[in-house]
Amino acid sequence: MIIVMQHTASAADLAAVVDKIRQAGLSEHVSRGAERTIVGAIGDERALSPAQFELMPGVERAMHVVKPYRIVSRESREGNTVVKVRGIPIGGEAIQVIAGPCSVETPEQMDAAAEAVRAAGCRLMRGGAFKPRTSPYAFQGLGISGLAYLQNAARPRQLPIVTELMDVRMLEVFLEYDVDVIQIGARNMQNFDLLKEVGKVNKPVILKRGLSATLSEWLMAAEYIAAGGNHNIIFCERGIRTFETAYRNVLDITAIPALKRETHLPVIVDPSHAGGKAWMVPSLALAAVAAGAAGLPVEMHPNPCEAWCDADQALTPQELTTLMSSLRGVAAAVGRTL
Repeated sequence: MIIVMQHTASAADLAAVVDKIRQAGLSEHVSRGAERTIVGAIGDERALSPAQFELMPGVERAMHVVKPYRIVSRESREGNTVVKVRGIPIGGEAIQVIAGPCSVETPEQMDAAAEAVRAAGCRLMRGGAFKPRTSPYAFQGLGISGLAYLQNAARPRQLPIVTELMDVRMLEVFLEYDVDVIQIGARNMQNFDLLKEVGKVNKPVILKRGLSATLSEWLMAAEYIAAGGNHNIIFCERGIRTFETAYRNVLDITAIPALKRETHLPVIVDPSHAGGKAWMVPSLALAAVAAGAAGLPVEMHPNPCEAWCDADQALTPQELTTLMSSLRGVAAAVGRTL
C-alpha cells in the first residue's frame, strides 16, 4: 500500500501513519520528495484499508499496490490456465462452442438438439433446467426432470453438459446428476453464499458477468469461488445493460482483452444473450473470437418457432452448422483452431 502525505503534513502526522503500519505487522518505507512524502507499507497489505489512512490527519490519499483479487489475478500465475471438462480444454488453442437450447423442454426436443450439436461439430452442450426469469409468470424451467432430459440426451453422444445453478440448495442435486460445468448466471454473479459453495466443489464453473458489473466486481466475484479452493473458473461476457434499447444488451468486446490482461483464467463470450436476436449472433460470435474469446455458449433450438424461452435468439441447426464453418476461418486467422 502507498500512503501519500499532504504537503502540510507534520512530523507527528507522519509518525502516526508509520505507527499504524507497524501495528498491522508491516514495515514502512518513507520517501521524502520536494513537495510530498510518500510512505510505502511493506508486507501483506490485506490487513490494511485505504480508508483507515485517508481519515488520518495529514494524509492526502492511500491506495493498494497489490490487486485485491489475488488468486484469479495474472500476477499469481505465469501463463494461461486451461480448464478441462472431461478432457476438453477451455482456454487453450482450440475454441470451444457450447451449443444447445435456452431451456430444456421435452426428451424429444433434447434428443434432436443433442444430435444437431454433435453434427455441427460442437463438443459441449448447454441447456437450462432452472430458468431465472424477469416475470414470475414466465416459464421457470422443468427443474430436476430437466437435468435428467439433458443428461439422457447428451451422455450417449459424449457431450459434457453446462447448466445454470440458481439456488445453493440444489447444488447436491447438480452433483448427483453429475453436471459437468456449473453456470452462475448474471443475476447471481454477486450471490456470495452461492459463490462460496461452488468454490468448495471440484467442478468447472462458468461465471457470467452481472448486468451492470464492472470488471473489478466480476473479478472479485471469481475470487470468492477461488478462495474456496475451486480454481476451475471460466469468465463469460454476456453483454451489459446500457441506455441503448435497440438490442437486448451491449456486447462489451473491450472486456475480452482487458480481462485477459488481468486474469490467467479463460474468457468466453455469449453472443446469444448479448444481441437477443438470432441474426446478430454470427457477427457477435465472429467478433468475439477475433478479440480473443476462448469459447462461445450459443443458443440453438431444433425448431426456434416452438421454443418455450428466448425463441428470438435461438439459431436453427443449419444456422449453427453455418456459424461453425465461419468461425473456423476467423479462428485460423488469429492462430486458433475450432
